[in-house]
Amino acid sequence: MKKKIALIVLGSLLAVVALVAALFYLKGPFVGFPGSGTADGSRAVTDGGVKVAGWTGHVDAAEQKAGMSIRDAKLAQEGDALHATTGPAATFWMNEAKASGDYTVRATFNEPKYMNLNTHPHPYGVFIGGNDMGTADQTDLYCGAYGNGRFIVRGFGPAPFKMNGFLGETNDAVHKAAGKLQPVTQDVALSVKGSNVECAINGTVVARYDKAMLVTAGKLKSTDGAYGLRFAHNTDVVVTGLRVIKD
Repeated sequence: MKKKIALIVLGSLLAVVALVAALFYLKGPFVGFPGSGTADGSRAVTDGGVKVAGWTGHVDAAEQKAGMSIRDAKLAQEGDALHATTGPAATFWMNEAKASGDYTVRATFNEPKYMNLNTHPHPYGVFIGGNDMGTADQTDLYCGAYGNGRFIVRGFGPAPFKMNGFLGETNDAVHKAAGKLQPVTQDVALSVKGSNVECAINGTVVARYDKAMLVTAGKLKSTDGAYGLRFAHNTDVVVTGLRVIKD
C-alpha cells in the first residue's frame, strides 16, 4: 500500500514537472507571465496602456511571448510629468519625434518609493537610435540607472545586446536610495558626439563607446532615429524634463 502511494505521489510530481517544462518551452521564461507570482515576474498594471496623447509604446519581445502587451504597462500625464508604471519591460516614445547628427537626449527620473513594485532594483532611463519602432525589427540603445548605484547600457538589434556587464556596473555618480520605499532621483542622458556615444548620469559620463561598436550588424541601424523612455519590468517612476538638445 505504501509503495502504491509513493508511486502515485511520484507520478504526480513528474506530471507537474512536465507541465512546467512545457509551459517554459511554449511561453519562455517565467518573467513576463501575466499576474506572475514569481519573485521576478512581470505583474500586469491595472487600467494600463499609453494615456498620453502623441505617445506610443511597445513591450519587449520576451514579454510579448509571455502573453503581455503595452496594455499591461501604463504611461500617464501628471501635470508636467510623465508617470510610468510597469508591468512588462517597455519602451515609450513620442510619435514622429526623432534626433539625428550630434545631440543629447536627457530626462530626470524620480522613483518615489524605491523598489515598491519589485524585490530587487530595476533600471529606467532614456533610449536613442530607435528604428522600426513597435515592430519585430525594432533597434535602439538605452542607458538606465538603478536606485542602488548601478547603471546599464543595453540595446536591441533587434535581439537584445549588452554593452556593460551582466548586471551593469557601479559608479559613484549614480544615486542610491536610503532604503526600500525611500525616494531616489537620477538624471540620465545619452549623447551622440562625433564618433562617440556617451551615457551620463547625474552630470558624469559613466560610459563612452565608439559609434562603430554600436552601428553594426546585430546592433543599431543608426544613431539617428526615435528617442524616448525605457523601463524595466515592475517599476514605478515619475519622469520630468525629457528633451533633445542639438550639439
